[in-house]
Amino acid sequence: MSVEGSLISFFFNPSSIAVIGASRNPEKPGHVILKNLIENRRRGLLKCQIYAVNPNIKEILGVKCYASIKDIPEPVDSVVIVVPAKIVPRVLEECGEKGVKAATIISAGFSEIGNVALENRVKEIALKHGIRIIGPNCLGIFDAYTGIDTIFLPPTKVLRDGRELVSAPRPKPGFISMISQSGALGNAALDYMAGENIGINKFVSYGNKIDVDESDLLEYFLDDPNTRVVIMYLENIKNGRRFIEVASKVSLRKPIVVLKAGRTGAGAKAAASHTAALAGVDEIYEAAFRKTGVIRAYNMEEMFDVAKALTYQPPARGPNIAVLTDGGGAGVMAADEIELLGMRVTDLSDQTLEKFSELKRKGVLVPFAVTDNPVDITGSATTEMYDISLRILLEDPKVDGVILIALHHIPGIPDLEEFIEKLTKTSWSYNKPVTVCVIGGSEAAVYIREKFDERYLPAYPSPERAVKAMYALVKYGLYLKKMNVLDRYLREWEPLSKA
Repeated sequence: MSVEGSLISFFFNPSSIAVIGASRNPEKPGHVILKNLIENRRRGLLKCQIYAVNPNIKEILGVKCYASIKDIPEPVDSVVIVVPAKIVPRVLEECGEKGVKAATIISAGFSEIGNVALENRVKEIALKHGIRIIGPNCLGIFDAYTGIDTIFLPPTKVLRDGRELVSAPRPKPGFISMISQSGALGNAALDYMAGENIGINKFVSYGNKIDVDESDLLEYFLDDPNTRVVIMYLENIKNGRRFIEVASKVSLRKPIVVLKAGRTGAGAKAAASHTAALAGVDEIYEAAFRKTGVIRAYNMEEMFDVAKALTYQPPARGPNIAVLTDGGGAGVMAADEIELLGMRVTDLSDQTLEKFSELKRKGVLVPFAVTDNPVDITGSATTEMYDISLRILLEDPKVDGVILIALHHIPGIPDLEEFIEKLTKTSWSYNKPVTVCVIGGSEAAVYIREKFDERYLPAYPSPERAVKAMYALVKYGLYLKKMNVLDRYLREWEPLSKA
């Protein structure tokens, strides 16, 4: 890793951090950030030393306040700056004199409102002192493992009757790292991940990206052990050539999923007024993503569906997909989506067809079960029928991946725990991807999806979403195959079920 890259680690794992612009007012970002850090340290998650800087206050939340960062007697690795924009250059100059290595500038009021000269001054100071900058005009960063939380949104809101509601949740620790050019979209994404029980590793909102950009972060995540997938919300790419170079390198080892906004003229105009971003021609981005193996998502739901699948499951060796269901209609819907996306509802091998015929003769499957692809074991299905049918499909050399549609409502599946455990164990016995569809909003449907997810079988509430998730695994596998690294990737790929 380069010297610049190594400095990025100070954002996520500093030995000391200072909040410059700390406040007593609970409604101010400087208060929220300091409180987040203190709370994480109290819980034993955050290990670093915390300092507060405000020349007008002596103490906040039990933490001594210093008039300037230069007054802190110990070294300071990282700072969060939440002061008015016009003061940022002076504060950053003092940080440079102190030897600070990383600064997250939350403050807005720079190029996004036309104040380019002030932003350039900040860049000059950072360059002079060798300080890496995230921001300005950003939401902050979050590391679920080290406890660094500089997001200025309070996790809860209080109602008039005194009840607290979680309003800006932090997801559980996981293996997805997210980069977002938009703070608001980034926070919505964190909220979505928490609600869907999807774990996160690191989150970065980088706003105007005057220094650290998407390519720097991608390069850093390449060697980050807790990052299995990188997801990105982008409005523009500052240095297209470097992005292509870095993304091409990263995607050979870790999937990259991008939600690129500003696809239309109206969207590009909105992006320009939002973070001073020049969105560019969408066709150019599309070509760059294809060239580098980046998987493009077109809405937030799709971004997380795809990221979950790529985190939990191995890439597919090819586009030949089998469907297992106990309801014919859901199987037809899945088959349609498979074909529409350019994959194949594969013909099963003669050996597989014979195995299914033998099961019918022995009474293991009902005589009227459909054993062509899609395989429909009907409403008479049992856990045993599901399990043995899934095993046969995964053993078929003509099958690259399986869509498992688990319509749990039938009487033959009385024990949901056994159903989940058996299908999970069978799925993990083969190095082929499986995505699961559990239709419904009942307590049982939600429970089954959650339990499959906990066991790293990505589960979705519709056949189409399960198929689109599989499509990402196929696209990524075909890209790795084209680059002649798929066999190596699959040899080195470690299931989370065994990690």
